[in-house]
This record gives sequence, structure tokens and C-alpha cells, in this order.
Amino acid sequence: MAGGFAKDGAVQDQIDATVEDAVNRVRSDLPRGASLQHCEVCDRAIPEARQKAVPGVRLCIACQEDADQEKAAFSGYNRRGSKDSQLR
Repeated sequence: MAGGFAKDGAVQDQIDATVEDAVNRVRSDLPRGASLQHCEVCDRAIPEARQKAVPGVRLCIACQEDADQEKAAFSGYNRRGSKDSQLR
């Protein structure tokens, strides 16, 4: 139930848009193409087993862990309009 000038289903539309954005963000991070033999960040050799296990791999394990930690700190988008949600 929407209130004010919002159309019916506006809240669900926001939820759907948030989920769609998150899915698109994750899909854009998936590796594509041929695996690299050397890390594109530090130029260390990427083990052959990793290249076979993760097709399209571009980072060594250490650089991938760093990248994963940076992504974990990303909280996404706040589409809610209440002040309470913006203060968290």
C-alpha cells in the first residue's frame, strides 16, 4: 500500500530495482575470456590449477582476496527515503 503521491506497488518496484542492480553488479564482476597466466595487478604467476578452476581468472589469490575485501565494504545503494535509513 503506497501513500501520498506514490503509485500502488512503488515499494515493491524499489525492492525489485535494488535486487536487479545487485545482480547486475555481481554479473559484471564475473571473469570472462581466457585466463591470464600472470596477475594483472602484481604480475605474479597464476597457478595452472587456478586457471583451470576459474575460467577467465585475472588475479592471483592474494590480489583476489584484497579485491573481495574491498567489495565486501561496499554497502550498495540506499533507495529508502527515510532519515532513519540514511543515518545507519
